[in-house]
Amino acid sequence: MASPARSNGALDDGTRTSTRGHVKIKPTPLTAAAAGAFAGIVMPVLWRWLAADSMLLVAAFLVVVAAPAHAFVVGGGQRQISSEGAVDVALFKRVAAWLFAALVTAAVSQAVAA
Repeated sequence: MASPARSNGALDDGTRTSTRGHVKIKPTPLTAAAAGAFAGIVMPVLWRWLAADSMLLVAAFLVVVAAPAHAFVVGGGQRQISSEGAVDVALFKRVAAWLFAALVTAAVSQAVAA
């Protein structure tokens, strides 16, 4: 007897059998702070090396700052739609943790290097 799953992972009733190919990362203030600390440590070093090449600097920014921020601060899952004008407090806390960690680690790495 043939399996009811189709080649795309969907069953005949429309449900999915697996999430293969999808990474589920639940953003938390801790993951946001880790992403900020990573960016705060790595980006100043890359900035010094790549200051003369703006295209590589943009690529480094995307890899070191934007991608981790999107994955570990914003997240990729579906969001609950709140009332219009409402602030997502959890997202606000994660952004604050990300910025704080990035600023503190950048300041500390600059102080150590001086």
